[in-house]
Amino acid sequence: MGLIGTAELVEAARTWMSSRAEGVRGDLNNPEFPGWMPDRGFFSSLEFDDAWNEELGQTELRQVLEIKSQKDRFHAALTLFEAKFRQLAERDSVPDYVVIALSDQIVTRCGTADYTGKETGAVHRDLRRALKASAMKFRIPTQIVRAPALDGRDRTPPSRIAWNFFTAMYCKAGGYPWSPYGLTPGTCYVGIGFYRPLGSADATMQTSLVQVFDERGEGLVLRGHEFEWDPNKTGSRSPHLTADGAHQLMALVLDRYEAAMKQTPARIVVHKTSRYWPDERDGFRAAIESRVRRYDLMALEVQSRVRLITTSKYPPLRGTRFTFGDLDYLYTTGYISALNEFHGMHVPAPLQVADHVGQDSSRDALLKEVLALTKLNWNSAALGGLLPITIKFSGLVGEIMREIPADREPLPQFKFYI
Repeated sequence: MGLIGTAELVEAARTWMSSRAEGVRGDLNNPEFPGWMPDRGFFSSLEFDDAWNEELGQTELRQVLEIKSQKDRFHAALTLFEAKFRQLAERDSVPDYVVIALSDQIVTRCGTADYTGKETGAVHRDLRRALKASAMKFRIPTQIVRAPALDGRDRTPPSRIAWNFFTAMYCKAGGYPWSPYGLTPGTCYVGIGFYRPLGSADATMQTSLVQVFDERGEGLVLRGHEFEWDPNKTGSRSPHLTADGAHQLMALVLDRYEAAMKQTPARIVVHKTSRYWPDERDGFRAAIESRVRRYDLMALEVQSRVRLITTSKYPPLRGTRFTFGDLDYLYTTGYISALNEFHGMHVPAPLQVADHVGQDSSRDALLKEVLALTKLNWNSAALGGLLPITIKFSGLVGEIMREIPADREPLPQFKFYI
């Protein structure tokens, strides 16, 4: 494991990880973290080496922090970290994983940048996302940790921090923290998203984004094509693809799946957060039906208009479903009877599930798959989430993807985006 930060934070991060790897006591609401040791917990060990560390010197850090322009200061900080990534990547022995320890000063002075240019229009940049995109150039999986987590100012329960940190590390270092249960073998699960490309003053430009997962939970991230979407002309803020665009995007998914798996999927399930427009649906269908026999297209919407009111003090059970006409509602959050716990902070609302196009699977089977896919977030130790992994990270992945220039091919492995 490599470390990047000031000398003080590199030492603090190493000490913090070593102590947490011994295990962390839990409390009434948070289970004990069993450790990251060869004989317990993750049954793994931490390996540090000073040769895998890159320290930020006082002089080079001061030169960045003293820059008055927010935009220039952000770029200087990013350039400094990129130089550290390059130095690590050019060594004979490269760490599997790099922890970036950020000081309060760097977060406060360089954490974000907002500026406007003639060619770029209004731009908002975030250092965390930019660092992920930069480290990707050198094929280095990263984890960012801030000073408050290392010195105890973070009030999150210690065992919860340890669970989330080490679970994500296990995934990024090449492990599988757990496997999904109940997904259909040979199925390619696809999530469609969109983001606005960086460096374009044209606010109507959008880029399509695809997240692809197999039944074991292994994921790929693919960048699609750019296209124009004007909400004023179309009457919808949610972008939709043309028939050709949808066909092109699905052909890309099938090409990459076949290259990775050495076979054509037996079935495709596509998730979107908006309803399928006719041209879009026809394009997806044409691309899929030319190569795959079974498919299902689904639209999943986060909503709060429809809820169940229980007669007890507990919210509805996670997994509860009900139907109004063609619409299904599925509680992916809620009370978990097996644990006698509810993990949310607010009254839960069900996902609205619409557009069961294809109908090669029963509604019951499709909703069970959605529920299983909400448990595939390997960036956290949480039991489940509101959205399936196919679309949960589309916003976050899009923010990192927009930092990658159009002439650079983004890495497809999901671990570089979380």
